[in-house]
Amino acid sequence: MGLPTALGLSELGWDVTGADSDSEKIALLRAGRAPFHEPGLQELLSKQHSSGKLKVTDDIEAAIRSVQILFVCVGTPQKENGEADLSQVEEVAHMIARNLNGYKLIVEKSTVPAITANWIKRTILRDCDAGKTKGAARGSNPMGRADRNSHQPKFDVASNPEFLQEGSALRDFFQPHRIVCGVETDSAREILEQIYQPLNCPLVMTDVRTAELIKHAANAFLATKISFINMVSDLCEAIGADVSQVAHGIGLDPRIGADFLKAGIGYGGYCLPKDLRAFIHLAEQCRVDFSLLKEVERINQRRAEAFLAKVRQTLWVVRGKTLAVLGLAFKPGTDDIRESPSLKIINRLREEGAVLRLHDPMAMPNTQRVLPEEPGRLTYCSSPYEAAPGADALLLLTEWDEFRQLDWVRLRDLMALPILIDGRNHLNSEEVKQAGFEYICMGRQSERALHSPAISVGPAVPTV
Repeated sequence: MGLPTALGLSELGWDVTGADSDSEKIALLRAGRAPFHEPGLQELLSKQHSSGKLKVTDDIEAAIRSVQILFVCVGTPQKENGEADLSQVEEVAHMIARNLNGYKLIVEKSTVPAITANWIKRTILRDCDAGKTKGAARGSNPMGRADRNSHQPKFDVASNPEFLQEGSALRDFFQPHRIVCGVETDSAREILEQIYQPLNCPLVMTDVRTAELIKHAANAFLATKISFINMVSDLCEAIGADVSQVAHGIGLDPRIGADFLKAGIGYGGYCLPKDLRAFIHLAEQCRVDFSLLKEVERINQRRAEAFLAKVRQTLWVVRGKTLAVLGLAFKPGTDDIRESPSLKIINRLREEGAVLRLHDPMAMPNTQRVLPEEPGRLTYCSSPYEAAPGADALLLLTEWDEFRQLDWVRLRDLMALPILIDGRNHLNSEEVKQAGFEYICMGRQSERALHSPAISVGPAVPTV
């Protein structure tokens, strides 16, 4: 979130300082190199690096003193109980308190539970009050800045939740469907209106707590749509219906919409799972029944097992089988593997004794850090064609566009068995079947292998 936001703001004409405590990332950015993959990011970084509109530093306190508007884009990872870990947000609040040298607008951009902005404000005020008390006791002002002598520090805290999707972050920044801003003062409102005016999109102004809640509610609803269509997918398989056509039929209703209605192996990544659990935890603290969202999470967690059942059903015995796996990132367009359904499936297949040959256009370096190569058991391959020789099945787990363009006849000839199990319903079924593959996918009974009949749902009835 931080780098696309910084680059987007600099492209809008603002002088931006990007600050981070990770010196290695700062060194990469100073050299004009993006530290992760995101479409268009490297090109925009090179442009802004040359223009001088974006500066980067690992001296966060100096950066705070040098600017008026502070976008807080730190991580909010989840604890074991699902609660958001806000220690990085608190650390930034302490830093800001130590370096207030004039009015600051502190814009909370990280995804945080409602009332976090209130804690940021309270933390800064407490630190400033404590500093004044210590200074009075010593007969001096330890802050060393005139603004600390006023009755109250001059700052506002606003909420401006991000809605950037990995794989389309820059497009989402420059072409947003809406921008949400939670403010407490006219000054904060005017500054944010000025910043985002060039984007010419709906600007939703609310109070701070409402803005914080909007992000969690949005992600929870998207997760619900995904789990809903996966639940329907299981019923489609049971009765012989086609989930893709069901999704198309309901998605044309403008009250529902077509997005996030693609059946498969479930959602992953850093945001949806984490934000859903944090939302549930907040509700539990407030004694609000969020059992609906608990079921959304449970359905998603079962998707990996549903796919593995297809593998077992198709191959009978998994142990000793060679499987070519296409796709490691949790979604296309990114190298992010956090909570990737692919890795859950791969780990289970490893436990069952499969020989795995893995390929992904972008995510192999990140995957190798958590799943090192194991000679004879787990190998990384530079292309699908390198992964396919001798394979008993090909598993498609991430819907990269590149995989639609593969030479299926060539792949079939390389494999021991021409079996393709598509966990994302990504491919043209007729094309791969004409190439000689047995094609198994999710929630589309007509595409399943012949040895997997639909269950009986009752006696036949006369045709009317």
